[in-house]
Amino acid sequence: MGSYVPNTEATRREMLDVIGVRSVRELYENVPPEMFLQSLDLPHEQSELEVRSAVTAMAEKNRVFRTCLRGAGAYRHFIPAVVKSITSREELVTAYTPYQAEISQGILQSIFEYQTMLCELTGMDVSNASVYDGATAAAESITMCRDRRRSRALVSAAANPQVIDVMRTYCFGSGAELIIVPARDGRTDPEALRAALGTDTACFYLQQPNYWGLLEDAAGLGEIVHAAGAKFVMGVNPIACALMKTPGECGADVAVGEGQPLGLDTAFGGPYLGFMTASAAMMRQLPGRIVGQTRDVDGALGYVLTLTAREQHIRREKASSNICSNEQLCAFAAGVYLSAMGADGLRQAARLSLSKAHYLAGRLESAGLPLLYSGEFFHEFVTACSEKTARTVCRALERNGILGGLPVEGGLLWCATELVTRAEMDRAAAIAKEALA
Repeated sequence: MGSYVPNTEATRREMLDVIGVRSVRELYENVPPEMFLQSLDLPHEQSELEVRSAVTAMAEKNRVFRTCLRGAGAYRHFIPAVVKSITSREELVTAYTPYQAEISQGILQSIFEYQTMLCELTGMDVSNASVYDGATAAAESITMCRDRRRSRALVSAAANPQVIDVMRTYCFGSGAELIIVPARDGRTDPEALRAALGTDTACFYLQQPNYWGLLEDAAGLGEIVHAAGAKFVMGVNPIACALMKTPGECGADVAVGEGQPLGLDTAFGGPYLGFMTASAAMMRQLPGRIVGQTRDVDGALGYVLTLTAREQHIRREKASSNICSNEQLCAFAAGVYLSAMGADGLRQAARLSLSKAHYLAGRLESAGLPLLYSGEFFHEFVTACSEKTARTVCRALERNGILGGLPVEGGLLWCATELVTRAEMDRAAAIAKEALA
């Protein structure tokens, strides 16, 4: 981009002087030196055919597993062909914020429909136009709940560790304190939560299902949180929402999550989609964009950005959030996915994921890998084994084109979605049994 920015060296020097640094490199002083690329070793110019061949050869080095039995935050689900067909249309491939409503009605309506479906899915009153990813959404929910009297945030130890790390980073930057509430037998400890809550607690974040795939007593934990005067935030799996009680039914003030299961490929880690929904009482605290439906002077239906001031997005000194980019294309894909699947299709995907995970758990238990935790789970679960055994099983599966469970403390974290067949699960269990022999 440097060659496209019409700034002279003198202009750049003036800007650096104003912000008090000597060079552009100094802006990145917190980045470890080994992360910087010192030079590019590029080949000489090549023809299009030669470049295509070279890039294809690079791509062939990637290992693509036909069978995937791993989740931990990124999930393979069936994506109807209509999703990519619609979202790849040239007039729709944009992610820029539609500030000019008079020429952005199509984009605005697509965001409005996405917001509406997310509210229906979570049982909440209002949704924004999405944020970067689920971890960012979880971290932003803390900012939503804080005020001058309540600055501490609590998070369950049974939440995704990567999400907790992002929340910790946000809290460090804003001067908030993040407290980890211990888990017991794979679930949030209610007594530990009661002990951690105080008059300075802003919110408590609960993941449902949690990182181990277990279902938490969300409603019960929410009552404990509200009794202490704090806000209850739920991080939810959108596919699981088709079967479980919604966050709204559990009394959540804010519901967030990763929207990747809604029509987005796992795709080497992104781009992903962080959804954020809230109760009407929390509506004004939602970061990012919100699209509203209205009528113009002639009575025609129209869509506009509403509620939040533009300064929240572009005036750093007055912003309540650092969310500025609009993830509209990913949100659009999620909206097309939800429309194509419908309520029945989404429930079927959830039921199949639930039943197949339980079938896989039974087959692995027969192979010598018992469940680490008891109780109900959705489409993920942990089997107990040593670290050495976990490596042995995973390597055996990889040799046979299967991505097995993720090694975690105490065992392996497995996942099954509607895409995994019974034959694949039986084969995986047989390979694991042989590896354990």
